[in-house]
Amino acid sequence: MAAVADRKVVEARFKPGERVRVLKAAPIGHVRTPWYIRGHSGEIERICGAFPNPEELAYARTGEPRVPLYRVRFAQKQVWPDYAGRDDDLIEIEIYEHWLEPSK
Repeated sequence: MAAVADRKVVEARFKPGERVRVLKAAPIGHVRTPWYIRGHSGEIERICGAFPNPEELAYARTGEPRVPLYRVRFAQKQVWPDYAGRDDDLIEIEIYEHWLEPSK
C-alpha cells in the first residue's frame, strides 16, 4: 500500500492468512475496537485499505498518517466459549493495525 497524492500512509504490516492477536488494552478515549474481541487471536482475511485514524479524528485531528484497516476472522467458539453454534462459525471484524500484533 503506497501513499496517495500527498497523504502519508503507513505500510501494511500484515498479509491475508497471517495470525494476529488484538491488543488487550483499555485506553481512555474514543476507541474503535470492540471490547469483547480484545485479547483474542484471529486470521487476517483481507486488507481493506488505509484510512485516517478514527481515534484521532474523534478529537478533531487530521488522522494522518492513514492507518491500514484489516478484516480479521475469529472462531466464534474462541470468542464466546459458551457459543452453541457450529464449531466452524466465524465472526469477522474490521480492525485498525495499531490494535494488532503477531499471534504466537
